Order: sequence, then C-alpha cells, then structure tokens
Amino acid sequence: MKLEPGQPAPDFNLLDQDGRQVSLSSYRGRKVLVYFYPKDDTPGCTKEACQFNDSLPGFEEAGADILGISADDAQSHRAFRAKYGLRFLLLTDPGHEVAKAYVAYGERMLYGKPVTGILRSTFLIDAEGGIARAWYDVQADGHAGKVLEGLGASR
Repeated sequence: MKLEPGQPAPDFNLLDQDGRQVSLSSYRGRKVLVYFYPKDDTPGCTKEACQFNDSLPGFEEAGADILGISADDAQSHRAFRAKYGLRFLLLTDPGHEVAKAYVAYGERMLYGKPVTGILRSTFLIDAEGGIARAWYDVQADGHAGKVLEGLGASR
C-alpha cells in the first residue's frame, strides 16, 4: 500500500557518500525531499539528479533539503556526486529496506518485461516527520521541476 499524506514517514539510518550515518529524524524541524532512484550515473538517474541539483535554490527557498537514495555504495555515490557536481547527500540502501518501507521497491516493466527493482518515487517529509506529498511512478526528466511547482517555489 502506497504511502499517503498525513502518514508518518518511515524513519531510517543510512550511510551517505562519505560513510557518515544520516537519519531522517535528524531533519525534524525542516522539510526534506527524499527521492529513490535506480542507479548512479545512468542516463535517467543522471538527468533527474542534475535537475534536482540545478533546482537547489528553489528547494532552499521552500526550506527543503534533498536526499537521494539508491542501492549503490558510498564509493559509487562519491564518484557520481563529483562527476556532476551534485550538492545534496546521496544515501546507500543496499538491501532496499528503506525503499521497501516507502513502497519504492517492487515489480515494474522494463523493455516490456517484468523486473523487480526501485520504483522511481519522491516524498516530501514535513517538519514533524510526516508524509506531506508522495510522487510515485515518476519520469526522471522534468520531475524536479514538477516537485518544485508542487512546493510552490520558484526555480
């Protein structure tokens, strides 16, 4: 069952690209945008990450921090951030446990065949730790702009 606005956001403790522990609860008092993506440095994921990065001023204006989550390891995240100048944290979820808690992992179609993996999804967590908005089944290109519009912030 997909997460809905008003539900508590599943808490997590994951390692970032530098091996530091990051918990959702440490963001209490601030909004945080959590987005799940399949893999570092692939065409769609790169486009999505770069568009979030380019839109950072608008997210900052809206008072929202950004966290990207995939199963890639810290070394992969470091290289991805460095290659594209990404200025937000990338967290590693190697067992997909957090993605599963957010219903962002499951079966999807890829080139006409069913595969199990990350379901590209984004969540706005409010300052109290609840789901404020949930975007499921998103397209990578243009998604950051749609999320920003949904927050009422400028690009």
